[in-house]
Amino acid sequence: MPNPFDAAGSDNEQPTTDTTFAVPLAHAAPSAPDSVSSEGTSTAAAGALVNSATTCNSIIETTNVVRLFGDFVAVSGATLSVKEGSVTALIGPNGSGKTTLMLMLVGLLAPHSGSIKVCGFDPVTQNHEVRSQVGWMPDQFGMWDTLTCYEALVMTGATYRMSPEESAQRADELLNLVHLMEFRGKQAHVLSRGQKQRLGLARALMHRPRLLILDEPANGLDPRSRIELRGIIRELAEQGTTILISSHVLAELDEMVDSAIFISGGRTVAQETVDEARQARSNWQVRATDRAALVSWLDSIHIAFAQNTDGSVLVNIAGEENAARFLKDAITTGVPVVEFRPQGGALESTYLALNEERR
Repeated sequence: MPNPFDAAGSDNEQPTTDTTFAVPLAHAAPSAPDSVSSEGTSTAAAGALVNSATTCNSIIETTNVVRLFGDFVAVSGATLSVKEGSVTALIGPNGSGKTTLMLMLVGLLAPHSGSIKVCGFDPVTQNHEVRSQVGWMPDQFGMWDTLTCYEALVMTGATYRMSPEESAQRADELLNLVHLMEFRGKQAHVLSRGQKQRLGLARALMHRPRLLILDEPANGLDPRSRIELRGIIRELAEQGTTILISSHVLAELDEMVDSAIFISGGRTVAQETVDEARQARSNWQVRATDRAALVSWLDSIHIAFAQNTDGSVLVNIAGEENAARFLKDAITTGVPVVEFRPQGGALESTYLALNEERR
């Protein structure tokens, strides 16, 4: 059976990113061909996914959303719910439909079928209302290269009908937030890719959006900037901003998000909180100063294990409570354990498990 995580196509198969997101555009929902369905996702199944994931005060709700590019089905029956005030990851392989779905959420693409509600509004028929409450940062944010960083932010404020005084104050606030104040008077073309990413984040935040949607925001950032980005995102969440973020760096998402939505082949295939993912993960790496003692103890309690080349062993333990009990028993028995940790992050474990189930 083919692996659905190797889906054909790319998230890049869409119109050029609109860099004037603040200005409402006219969209009419394209008509879906009769032959298009949700590709195996039944209405009942989609409804069950929403019911299991939905909590009170959801800021994003989609049901059976379908989007095509010619004959290619980019999104096929996507159903999801995002709670207001949360930081939620959208996870999937290249070509799974993440970017296309995000473009529909912000009103830059219209679905062929299905329903979308963002901040209580339909992005197709109430496009202006959605854009006024959503900040959008695409993977590659277009820049006005001849404008300074400060001017770019002030102009963005003007497109949201902010007063000159408010725009000026907000621009300086955000330049400080994203650590670009030293480039305040520099033209955007002198910025590195990582610095442009940070300026793009500032632009997306200019109008104090209720919902922030970020597509691969860490691309091009150095390690320090990635750490600072995580801090900024958590700070925004604590202030009440809802954040939907896509990234392929799952270990970073573990430290950044509250929950995750997994998408494959244009369909939402799972949704869970990070705490649930941590409880579900099962592969743990153990290393002891006396490897023979560790192996002997594992044999005596009939726990299967795999030996790694670095001298550690890999054991399968269901959940963190059982893992804690395992470690306590090992130490009590006298096994000199010096390292005990999960193999991979919580979200990575879920991602790989979904991958394995669909081989």
